[in-house]
Amino acid sequence: MFKRTAISALVVGALSAVPSYAAQTISGPENVMQASYAYDIPNGSLSQALLKLASISNLSLSAQADLTLGKVAPELAGEYTVEQALESLLAGTELSAVIKDGVIYLSKPSTFTSAAPFQLDALAVTAKRSARVSKGATGLALAIKDTPQSISTIDQQSIADNGLTSSNEALSFMTGVNVDQYETNRARYNSRGFGIQLTQVDGLGMTNDWGTVIGQKDTFLFEKIEVIRGANGLLTGVGNASGTINFVRKRPTNIDEGQLNVTAGSYGQVRGAVDYNKVLTEDGRWAARVVAVGEQSDSYLRDLEDQHESLYAVVDGQVGDNGILTFGMNYRNAEQDAPMWGAMPLNIQGGGQLELDRSSSSSAEWAYYDTKTNDAFVEYSHFLANDWEVKGTYTYREYEGDSKLFYAYAPNNSVNADGTGLLSWPYSGFTKLENNVFDLNLSGDFNAFDRDHSLLIGMSHSRQDSKRYVRNFDNAAYQGLPLPALPYGGDVPLEPEFGPKTLTGTGEQQLTRFYMASKLEFADSLHSIVGVNAIKLEREGDSIFGSGNTTTAYPDTEEVSPYLSVLYDFNDDIVGYVSYSDIYQNQDQAGYDGRYLDPVKGVNYEAGVKAEWLDNRVLTTFSIFKAQQDGLATQAEGFNSEGDRYYVPKDVTSKGFEVEISGYLTDRTRMSLGLTHLNLKGPDGKDIYKYVPRTTVKMMLDTRVEQIPGLKVGVNTRWQSDIESTYGMTQDSYMLSNAFAAYDINDDATVRFNIDNIFNEKYIPSLYSTAFYGAPRTAKVTFDYTF
Repeated sequence: MFKRTAISALVVGALSAVPSYAAQTISGPENVMQASYAYDIPNGSLSQALLKLASISNLSLSAQADLTLGKVAPELAGEYTVEQALESLLAGTELSAVIKDGVIYLSKPSTFTSAAPFQLDALAVTAKRSARVSKGATGLALAIKDTPQSISTIDQQSIADNGLTSSNEALSFMTGVNVDQYETNRARYNSRGFGIQLTQVDGLGMTNDWGTVIGQKDTFLFEKIEVIRGANGLLTGVGNASGTINFVRKRPTNIDEGQLNVTAGSYGQVRGAVDYNKVLTEDGRWAARVVAVGEQSDSYLRDLEDQHESLYAVVDGQVGDNGILTFGMNYRNAEQDAPMWGAMPLNIQGGGQLELDRSSSSSAEWAYYDTKTNDAFVEYSHFLANDWEVKGTYTYREYEGDSKLFYAYAPNNSVNADGTGLLSWPYSGFTKLENNVFDLNLSGDFNAFDRDHSLLIGMSHSRQDSKRYVRNFDNAAYQGLPLPALPYGGDVPLEPEFGPKTLTGTGEQQLTRFYMASKLEFADSLHSIVGVNAIKLEREGDSIFGSGNTTTAYPDTEEVSPYLSVLYDFNDDIVGYVSYSDIYQNQDQAGYDGRYLDPVKGVNYEAGVKAEWLDNRVLTTFSIFKAQQDGLATQAEGFNSEGDRYYVPKDVTSKGFEVEISGYLTDRTRMSLGLTHLNLKGPDGKDIYKYVPRTTVKMMLDTRVEQIPGLKVGVNTRWQSDIESTYGMTQDSYMLSNAFAAYDINDDATVRFNIDNIFNEKYIPSLYSTAFYGAPRTAKVTFDYTF
C-alpha cells in the first residue's frame, strides 16, 4: 500500500523499534524483500543510487547524511529482488540496511541499538513518492502474475530505446494489439478480433467514439503503457471482449533531475523533448515535474506534413500526516497538412489490385486536420487506519478538431484498371468535445476466517458533451466530380469556397456506475477475485457520434454485470487461473432506419497459466479465450434510403490463445516475445472481419554488450498473417524489423541510432476500410542528456 508519513512520526515510531544489525546485513519483511523490479541505475553516487532504488521499489529512504558521503555504487541493470538490489549497491560499503513499514534504514555496524539516542536533525528522510503502478484489470493492487487476465506493458526505457515516440508505434509492438491506421490521422485498435473502445489515462477515461482514435499521444509523457486484454466491464463499466489500453503518466520523484533529448531523422524530422523534476520543499513532501515535447516532419507520403507540441505539468505533495494531493495539466496541439480522409481504394473492378508508388496519396494540398486537447486532473488520497485508503479523482478533457478534408471515393468500391473511377467529396468541419470524469473509491485489506482479503468499492460518474459544425459549399460545383487516374497530384482537387461554421448536431452522454471487487483467500494456494459492476447510461441529442443520423431513440440503460475468477498457486512461481465476465457494450452505429442498434451482450471466458523463471526475472503467460458477442454492429454493403452507410447486428464468436514471455534473460539481456492466434466466426459459421490478422508474432530484444562498455543494441520485429478488406483488397503476410544501437558517452550522455523497416518491406498497414502504404526504410539519431 502506497503510504507517506510525517517525518516526526516516521522517525519516532519506526527507529525506536529497530534492533541492532551487523555489517552487510540486509533484512526486512519477506514479501517486500522478495518483490522483483526492473532496475536501470547507472554507476555513480551511492545516495542517488539508493534514492532511485527506493523510488522504483515503492519504498522510502532514511539515512544519516554522512553515511553515503563520498561513496559510489556500481551500475544496476536488470530484474532483481529488493534484497538482491540492496546487496549489490551496498557491497563493499560496510553499511547495513533494514526495511520496516515501507522505509529503508541505513546504518554502520552496531548503529541500530535499542539504547542509542537518535537526533531528528541527524537524519535525512525522503517522503515516499513512488512511481505509481496501475491496479490492473480489477482495480485491486495485484502483481501481473496474480491478475486473472492477460496483461502486457511497455516501459519508458523500451519506448525510448526503440524510438517509439508515438502511441500507435508503441501499441503496434504490444502482444495481442493490432493498430488499424486506416487514415493518416485516424486509427482503430483491435484485440482478440474486436475493436478496443476504451483508452484510459491513469485508469480513467471515456469510451472512444466508434472505437476511433484521432491523432496520437506522445509517449515521452508516460512512464509506461499497459494493455489489459479480454472483457473489461469490471474495470470500466462498459466493455466488449477486446480489452483496455491504459497510459500511466509520469509523476514527480524524490530527486532533482532532468532529461533532455534531441532527434533528427528521415524526411526532415526534427524533435526536441525535456523532462525536469524538482523537489519543492526541504522535507521532500512536495515536488513538481514538467515535460515538454515538440516535433515536426515531412513524410514519404505526397504533401503530408506533421507538427505537434505537448506540455505536461504535475505537482504532488503530502497534506498532513495521511493525505496526498496531486494536480496536473496537459496541453497538446497537433497540425497535419494534406491528410488522407478515407485513403485509397486499390481493388480493380472485375479483379486484381493496383500497385502504386509508396508516396501515393488521395489528399489535396489545401486539406488539413488540426486538433487541440486540454486535460486537467486533481487526485486526493487519504490513508486511514489499518492501511485503508480513500481516493477521489476528477479529470477534465476538452478536445477541438478543425479540418478541411478531401475524400476520393468509388461508387462501386473499386477503380478501373487504369486507376480511374474515383469521384470527389470535399468537406470542412469543426468538432468540440468536453469530458468530465469523477471517481471515488475505498480500498484496503481485511481479515476474515483467519485469512487476509482485499476489497475495492467505489462509484464514478462521467459526462461527455459534443458539438459538431460544418462549413457548407456549393455541392453541385465540387462534389461528385471525376478525378484523374491514381496517383494524381495534390493540386488536382479544387478547393471549394467554404462558408462559415454551422452547428449541425449536439450530443450528451452520462455514465454512472457502482463497482466492487474483492480478492478472497480460501486457502494458502487457492484465491478468487469476484466483482460486480452496475451502470446507468443516459444519452440524448442528434447525431451524437457523427453517425450521419438525426433520428435518435436511445432509452436510458441500466445493467448489472458480474465478474468471477479462481486462481490456484501450484507453487511460489506458477499460478493457474480461470475467469468469467459478462459483456455489455452500447453501440454508436445505426441501422438502416437511422436508429441506434441495441447494446451488444455476451460472455467472455479465459483460462491461463502464469509462471516466473530465473529468480523471478522472467514472466511467461499462456492463455486461451473464448468470447461470444451477440448483436455486434457490422457494416452493411451499400447505403440506406438516405444515402448513408448503415450497420446490421451480427453474432460473432472469437476464440484462440496467446503466449507471452517477458523479462530479463540475463542481467544484461531483456526480451518480450508474444504470439496471438485466433478464429473469428460470424452467425453463419464462416470467417468474419478478415481485415483482422489471425496470427501475429511480436518480439523486442535488447542487450548490453559486455565487451564494449556503454554499448546497448536491440531489435524489434512483428509479423502478421494475411488480411483482406470487406471490398476485396488484400495484403499478404509480412514482417517488419527495426533495430537500434545506443552508446553511453559518459554517465549523463547517450547517443542512439534507430533504423526502421530494415528490409524496406512494402506493405499496407490496414485494410479496415481503404488503404495506403506504410513507411519505407527510415533512420534517426537521438542525443540524450540527463542532469
